[in-house]
Amino acid sequence: GNGSALNQLNNNCGLALNENSSTLYIADTNNHRIMSYASGAATGTVAAGGNGAGTLINQLYGPMAVYFDSTTNSLVIANTGVHTIVRWAIGATVWTLVAGYPGFSGSLSTMLNSPACVIFDSLGNMYVADTGNYRIQFFSAGQRNGTTIAGVTGVQGNAANLLNNPRSIALDNQLNLYVADTSNNRIQMFSQL
Repeated sequence: GNGSALNQLNNNCGLALNENSSTLYIADTNNHRIMSYASGAATGTVAAGGNGAGTLINQLYGPMAVYFDSTTNSLVIANTGVHTIVRWAIGATVWTLVAGYPGFSGSLSTMLNSPACVIFDSLGNMYVADTGNYRIQFFSAGQRNGTTIAGVTGVQGNAANLLNNPRSIALDNQLNLYVADTSNNRIQMFSQL
């Protein structure tokens, strides 16, 4: 059943795999933590968060997605409940801010609203499913100012150029973007710009 022990999860949403070590990372959303499981293990360890819900640098709040960044040996987390993307180095006790403002939602190019997914391309550019703003944001490597590449900020709909609660995103090897357009019950593909 669900719970908060090290062998339990509560509304787990996102997964990431470190292919080198076969370590699985799970966004344990309602426990406000990222869990780490060695290959075949039934019990995990807390890799990030686990200090209650909040905006402090040792806390997460409703993380819905986790991305393992092998180049920096860190986890990049869609910290959904406080509208941020954070980076948590493996073994660290705190995060660093990548995008958004902890505890503040917004639709400006530097703000997010309930981001539910984060991924990167091979050049280190970041893509965020900015769910509450009905858009996908593109952040050039190292930048905090995003550009909308799919959807229209603040406009939900089912036209070809609109999204309604986009929750998950993926890139293919040509950098075409695939969006799980959740409330429209469809997958949208956006060709590389």
